Order: sequence, then C-alpha cells, then structure tokens
Amino acid sequence: MTKIKLSLLVLTLAILTSCDFIKDTFTFKDKTEAFVESLMKKDYDKCISQMALESEMGKNTNIDTLKSGLDQFRSLVERNFGKNKFEYSLMKSEKKRSTVESENTPPNTTLALIEFSNDKEFGVFQVLFDDNSKKILNINTLDVKAPKPNMLLFWLFGLLPLTVLIFNIFVIRKIKKSTLTKKWLKYLAVILLNVPAISYAAVDGLSFNLLNFQILFGVSFSAMGYLGSMWTFGIPLGGIYWLWKLNQRQTAAISPAKI
Repeated sequence: MTKIKLSLLVLTLAILTSCDFIKDTFTFKDKTEAFVESLMKKDYDKCISQMALESEMGKNTNIDTLKSGLDQFRSLVERNFGKNKFEYSLMKSEKKRSTVESENTPPNTTLALIEFSNDKEFGVFQVLFDDNSKKILNINTLDVKAPKPNMLLFWLFGLLPLTVLIFNIFVIRKIKKSTLTKKWLKYLAVILLNVPAISYAAVDGLSFNLLNFQILFGVSFSAMGYLGSMWTFGIPLGGIYWLWKLNQRQTAAISPAKI
C-alpha cells in the first residue's frame, strides 16, 4: 500500500510539474510579444521593466549601455522585417543539457524560440527567460528570414500520412481477427517497418530519406510555427506484407471449398 501511495504521489507531482511547464511556455510568447511591441515603439524604459535585471545574471547591467543595445536591436528588426505589428507563435522552449559546457542554458533559465511574421516573411526570436521572475534576460534574432509558406499545401499533404496511419491500423485489426500465431510480432512489423520516409516541411518542401524508419504506425508530425511544421510518413512495408499474407491465407482457405 505504501508503494502504491508513493507511486501516486510521484505521478501527481510529475503531472503538476508538466502543467506548470506548459503554462510557462505560453507565457513566454505573450511576454516576448509585449517586449517587442514596446521595443518597436522605442519605449526602452518599459522594455527594461520587462527584463530580469534583479537576477544574478542581470544585476550588474549598465542601463545606458542596455538602452543603446536595445536601440540597435530595434533597428535590426525594423530593417529586416519592418515596423508593422507582428504575429507570434511559440516554436519551443527548452532547458539545454549537454556535455559541452558552453551549450547549456544557464541555471534557472529557459530558452524559448518565438516565431514572428509580417505580411510576407517570418523570423525567429531566441529569448532567454529567468525561471523565477519569468522575465527576459536576453533576446536576439536567429539568422532566419524566409517567405511565409503556403500552409494550405502543407495541410493537404497531411492526407497522405493519415492514409498510412489508417492503413496500418486496418492491418493490425485484420491481424487481431486472424488465426495467426505470435501476433505481437506481426504488430511490431506493422508499427516499425515503415521505410523509406517521405517528408513535407512547410518551409523546405518535399524530401526523401531512404533509411529513415517511421516507427509510430508510420507517421510523425510536428507543428511549431512555419519553420518547425513537418509531416513525415514511411512506406508501410510491414503492413503491405502482412495484408498480402492474410489475403494469401484467405485465398488458400477458400480455394479447396470451390473445388
């Protein structure tokens, strides 16, 4: 009983922690939007109020130097993307942990990638947030400036992966209803043997990977702004093979009856 209670406690804490992290990620988008809007209006005092200057990393910041840096950053954004109101979307937020020290995010911080776009193009802000105050420690733009893709084509392409998913589920149901032995091996074949892979990224378009296995029913999907939106599906070799084998067995069972 004690072990069960402990397991439930750990599960509850994990769920609450995950919920807090998800809530924080959407906060990052809103705070980045508010900061950039103040920046583009040259309201640097308001920008500074939205930064974590009370934190360990920001406490020694020179305000005049910071305002000069903000002005240069505003000019960079305006020069590349104009000064009209942007649309924002969260791509991802993460805490980097690497064996290479320089690649780690500083302690008690979270790195967020926020995609922004005007009428024609999009870019990406890389924003470092302080975990305690949820304020901005640092912001810059990635080397990304590309035309906004046609998302209609992206969503239409999604019909192909969905077809593969439905096909694999159909074959698994056929295997379940059959008299085959060691059905779990057949299930694994259908789930894992989906290769080669065909991908369609919203920005980069169509690609083909000969040795890329799609191991989750043959399909993967991501939707993280324009830059991180991608469909991928594998040719369902496992499903095709076992559907053929089942049809062969069915034909063999019917043929003697006809004779």
